[in-house]
Amino acid sequence: MLSITDISSPSSKLLLEFQEHTAIITINNPAANTWDEESLPALQEIIQQLNQCAEIYALVITGQGEKFFSAGADLKLFADGDKARARKMARLFGEAFETLGRYRGVSIAAINGYAMGGGLECALACDLRIAEEHAHMALPEASVGLLPCAGGTQNLPWLVGEGWAKRMILCGERVNAETALKIGLIEEIVAPGDSKAQAIALAARVARQSPSSVTACKKLIMAARGNPMQLVLPKEREYFVDLFDTEDQKEGVNAFLDKRKADWKNK
Repeated sequence: MLSITDISSPSSKLLLEFQEHTAIITINNPAANTWDEESLPALQEIIQQLNQCAEIYALVITGQGEKFFSAGADLKLFADGDKARARKMARLFGEAFETLGRYRGVSIAAINGYAMGGGLECALACDLRIAEEHAHMALPEASVGLLPCAGGTQNLPWLVGEGWAKRMILCGERVNAETALKIGLIEEIVAPGDSKAQAIALAARVARQSPSSVTACKKLIMAARGNPMQLVLPKEREYFVDLFDTEDQKEGVNAFLDKRKADWKNK
């Protein structure tokens, strides 16, 4: 296992900081916080490191500045029609955001502005999304002859339903924060400049839960996407019993009985 002092960002385009049991990643690639061949593998590496750190229970990801969470990929990369480059970028986007989606803790996107294309796909890969009042979200790839290739066509319908997913992907509809909340794309709207602080506050609530339990619960919730309920229900019972092999289970029950705060060890 790694400690917090062992974890660092391999790229200046992703700033990494820690606050108690929460890791905070800030996309730092002005002017629009686009993702590229450097930052996508860096995100994957950071998540892999966090998965090996028992001290960190939650992750917040946000964008630098006041205007952009992330505008996704720089379209200049695809202007010459190079299929080899397109295949490489699609792979990098997919690997990075799928790794984010499999993060063992709770991931929260603090959407501080425009989340477009791959920027929105990054937020969709997170467990929860908080957006500022001025934020706008879209998957406009089809308007430039492309398609969302980093989970957008799969994650968006799960959150908002097929109808709204088709409006956003097939019709190119951009939604503001109010509409995003209404359709279930985000869970909360906050004032401009407040998304990071609110996401950190939500992450602090995660730290009150047993991290061992949270990891098991997240696996079960995500399993509901691709499996019939009758296949997952037995796993639910198995995971419940498996928690009795952890220190957190004993600590949690006894802390409750002793009327004190639990001291989680994430093991």
